[in-house]
Amino acid sequence: MMMETMISILDEANVPADIKEQILLVAKKRGLEASSNGYPQEKIPVAKKTKYQPSIDNIPLVDLKANRAAIQEEVQEAIDAVWESCYFIGGPEVAKFENEFAAYVGAKDCIGLNSGTDALILAFKALGIGPGDEVITQGNTFIATCLGISNNGADVVLCDIHPDLKTINCDQIESKITSRTKAICPVHLYGHPADMDRIMAIAKKHNLYVIEDCAQAQGAKYKGKRVGSFGDASTWSFYPGKNLGAWGDGGGVTTNNDKVSEYIRGWRSWGSKVKYHHDVKGGNSRLDTVQAAILSVKLRHLDDCNANRRRIAQRYTELLAGVGDIVLPTASPDVEAVWHCYVTETSQRDALMKYLNANKVGASIHYPIPIHELDAYAELKDQGANLKVVSEAAPRLLSLPIFPELTEEQTQVVVGHIKDFFKADN
Repeated sequence: MMMETMISILDEANVPADIKEQILLVAKKRGLEASSNGYPQEKIPVAKKTKYQPSIDNIPLVDLKANRAAIQEEVQEAIDAVWESCYFIGGPEVAKFENEFAAYVGAKDCIGLNSGTDALILAFKALGIGPGDEVITQGNTFIATCLGISNNGADVVLCDIHPDLKTINCDQIESKITSRTKAICPVHLYGHPADMDRIMAIAKKHNLYVIEDCAQAQGAKYKGKRVGSFGDASTWSFYPGKNLGAWGDGGGVTTNNDKVSEYIRGWRSWGSKVKYHHDVKGGNSRLDTVQAAILSVKLRHLDDCNANRRRIAQRYTELLAGVGDIVLPTASPDVEAVWHCYVTETSQRDALMKYLNANKVGASIHYPIPIHELDAYAELKDQGANLKVVSEAAPRLLSLPIFPELTEEQTQVVVGHIKDFFKADN
């Protein structure tokens, strides 16, 4: 739009002279055009649609563009259906996904929520866990696991981990139980299920709740049964990078407990089962309809995507055997892991990560600081004395790129850089 036209629009809008002068000055300096209301608006180039091509020159930790390209048409149809229906909150698409995911997991119900963090908070809240109570979980998890406990006023009790599997060390759980203990929260970390037989037996013996943190384990199985169907409640994150990820934030709770389900369904909508009839002081934690529609599409592909992850993990294990001092991740014969992360260990973690990143390989760390060393949980510092494996592993952990669309050529490139690093080091 020419400057004269902009001036005309500003005059018609009766914009004060001093403001008009400032607008025109900014427009002239930045090469902006006027919008229909007379104010400058920067021209943003529309990205051209191009066919996705995997790159061996820049390999991310997770490639969401590759995933989008694989299912773009299906997802677009699902989004268009939501636009057409104008059901943007709740509606049939949310119920559809909840029913599909509950059936997939093997649970009685699924309650769609806005995030995995709120899923954790609400699962503990629904079970009546609060001030004065203790919950046992592992010390190498993401902070959201512990926030679900402490944001209900309960106390976090950290347990060490299995040195190879990195899941909770079941040999230590009973030593952590006190008269205040109300629940155990195992984390199916990196997509590897915890030892649910032992955990459920301990919980039954001591009359404790079990809340499974399944944020990284969509589709994983323990002895042929999917995680998320064992505990009193199980929490899920559908963050975009997860094995089943939305195109925005999302989460959920699966449960076989009708009371848990009823409580969370009410709480997520301001504590109201019927509009304007508020039974409890709830909040707004609903899953958006668009995200539910996208998740329904992606759920259809989840098993195939997880199979690809297992194939890629196996290739890494084959190709990296005996390279440097790298310790490779393993899986228990009792499980079908879904390899949300492929986490190695090496004494040269920081140097190797720097080398890989310099060569445009997206190696990263899950998680660099154990819970008891975070400022947010300074009160747990003394628990570190009993978290030997957690503390020793933390500075050695390095996650390699893994996502369903990772090609054999890309895998070979990642491995080649790792081999080059250790050759140069020697």
